[in-house]
Amino acid sequence: MTKKNRGLHALLAFLILNGLWALASWSLKQEMLPSPVAVYQHLFQMDMGNLGLHVYNSLVRLFWGMLIAVVLGFGIGLLMGRVEIMNRLLDPIVYLTYPIPKIALLPIIMLLFGLGNLSKIILITLIVVFQVILSVRDGIKAIPESYYKNLQVLGASSWQQFVEITLPAGVASILSAIRIALGTAIAILFFTEVYGTQFGLGYFVMDAWGRLDYLDMYSGILVLSAVAFLLFLGIDLLERRLLRWRESI
Repeated sequence: MTKKNRGLHALLAFLILNGLWALASWSLKQEMLPSPVAVYQHLFQMDMGNLGLHVYNSLVRLFWGMLIAVVLGFGIGLLMGRVEIMNRLLDPIVYLTYPIPKIALLPIIMLLFGLGNLSKIILITLIVVFQVILSVRDGIKAIPESYYKNLQVLGASSWQQFVEITLPAGVASILSAIRIALGTAIAILFFTEVYGTQFGLGYFVMDAWGRLDYLDMYSGILVLSAVAFLLFLGIDLLERRLLRWRESI
């Protein structure tokens, strides 16, 4: 699919969603479901400085949570993928802890680390890190041993084998895991921002809901959706730039 086609499809989906929203608003005729036109007008009249502060705080929490998860997940996944002893040691631990619903740990995390940013970052990290670990491990294990043997015959060092074979496979697995986990991470971020903070898009939306300010509420939801869309778009662009070697396979 070309960039032009992807753009047209995205625009078409945007128009369809807004059309359905407008139809639902017109049918219900309730204040709790304003029309998209009213929400967009309100959004562009809002204090962008204040709204930007909420966006910034949410992005900071999401960034650090994802970064820590990627660093830890890549390191552990690499060990499990290339060192069989480490895989046998860590595999039961990962599979025992992965199914635990991490959101259920929120009260414990907040008791131990407080209500500030740290507890929110830790929870996002816990959500994402297991998906990165398993994705990287499986991606590296899927590499045929013949690839390494061919480089060894050519006199490549262990570091060269890592850079030429293991690292590209690991990066591909990381990006795939991030794409899958990002939606969950944003949902968890939204939930955690209801507690112990006055800044963040989750707080902004729920505060507007509590004040029955539906235009503010829907504006916050739109901004959160736009942020999520841009993050997904950024991952796609990063994948195309870092994984150009796939085109030659």
